[in-house]
Amino acid sequence: MEATANNYFTYKYPTGFALSGGFIKGFAHLGVMQALLEHGIRPDVLSGVSAGALAGVFYADGNEPHDVLRFFAGHTFQDLTKLVIPKVGLFELDEFIDFLRTNLKAKRLEQLKTPLIVTATDLDHGRLVHFHKGDIAERVAASCCMPVLFAPVCIDGTNYVDGGVLMNLPVSIIRRICEKVVAINVSPLLAPKYKMNIVSIALRSYNFMFRSNTFPEREKADLLIEPTNLADYSNRELEKAEEIFMHGYETTQETIARLLEENGSLWKTEEK
Repeated sequence: MEATANNYFTYKYPTGFALSGGFIKGFAHLGVMQALLEHGIRPDVLSGVSAGALAGVFYADGNEPHDVLRFFAGHTFQDLTKLVIPKVGLFELDEFIDFLRTNLKAKRLEQLKTPLIVTATDLDHGRLVHFHKGDIAERVAASCCMPVLFAPVCIDGTNYVDGGVLMNLPVSIIRRICEKVVAINVSPLLAPKYKMNIVSIALRSYNFMFRSNTFPEREKADLLIEPTNLADYSNRELEKAEEIFMHGYETTQETIARLLEENGSLWKTEEK
């Protein structure tokens, strides 16, 4: 079993970014990061779950946030997945793994320019695993592997699914090793209108449970950015990546302006 973040790193980083899950909404992470960089806030370490791990790995590999969009330009959801006879999932992520291996310069987590901790759920043993070394593509795919939609990703004989099942906003993974933690939550718990049928009720309930584990994590951050205008995007709308990016960028600029006006600082001042 790989070591967790807390016993792997023995010194503090000035600033860490914790990036939530959110599927297609994960492109907003890149917009948020772009705005933060423009204000001089740069991560020294990253903690990512699901879509946050995906956004984080491209940044950690040496790309500026706005440049990451070009890797996905022209691709569709179908390009990155393979529909299968549903035994353990509707789609397999082999194409997604190939996409990552083709477009990332680093092949292993420990080779990234900025340290990245990828969180996934160990489906076999019912626990969180925080990857800090090993094959990048497999581990990011495991973290992104939404149950039922995707077949679990098997690594060294263990089956993994989306880290967001148990921790959809991985602040505590880096809290003890960072002076400041910025939490970017692109999947805040919202309650929009829904259809009164069994499928809609089931999906709504599932999403509520999935996102509710972010509440204690939000409180541990020194700065919280939460785009709240992403709920209407379908998880297959890869062609809207730039539009989603801009929502994250604009939300961050608005949040920074509001905090500076109200508090004179971006950072929480109360004790953690």
